[in-house]
Amino acid sequence: MLTVIFIFVALLGGCALSIQSSINGRLGSAVGVLATAWLTFVLGALISTLLVLFVQAPQAQTLLDVPKWQLTGAFFGVSYILVMVFAVPRVGIAAATIAVITGQLAMSLLIDNFGWLGNAPVPFDTARLFAVLMLGAALVLVYLGNRKTARSAAATRP
Repeated sequence: MLTVIFIFVALLGGCALSIQSSINGRLGSAVGVLATAWLTFVLGALISTLLVLFVQAPQAQTLLDVPKWQLTGAFFGVSYILVMVFAVPRVGIAAATIAVITGQLAMSLLIDNFGWLGNAPVPFDTARLFAVLMLGAALVLVYLGNRKTARSAAATRP
């Protein structure tokens, strides 16, 4: 039952990321990609600081104690925000999100299969291959649908 709750929470997190990407894409078009990313990270840092100070239980290690390579994860969050703010106005929220998820799934399968970054290996199998192919097909179909809609809209403009 706990697993189902965690999956549901992850689904809600995915919903929140799509909403964030859509809002940030619009904001990025208005004020610029870097200004939007700056706002996201300033507010994120403020909220995270408050949560660390007042909510998080003490941990056995601090950021100064962990292996330094683990701190590089923060750079990947920055790249995600910048990519989404840049891509959403150009390809649409669905295509950008599916592209990110496809890349995320492909890399996750590699990490699982080889046990990279200290994770327990989970072998690549036919079901996982089918999942990647299905997601790739979804990306193609959404992208083609976006292009068709854009062509129709351009044809009806005076």
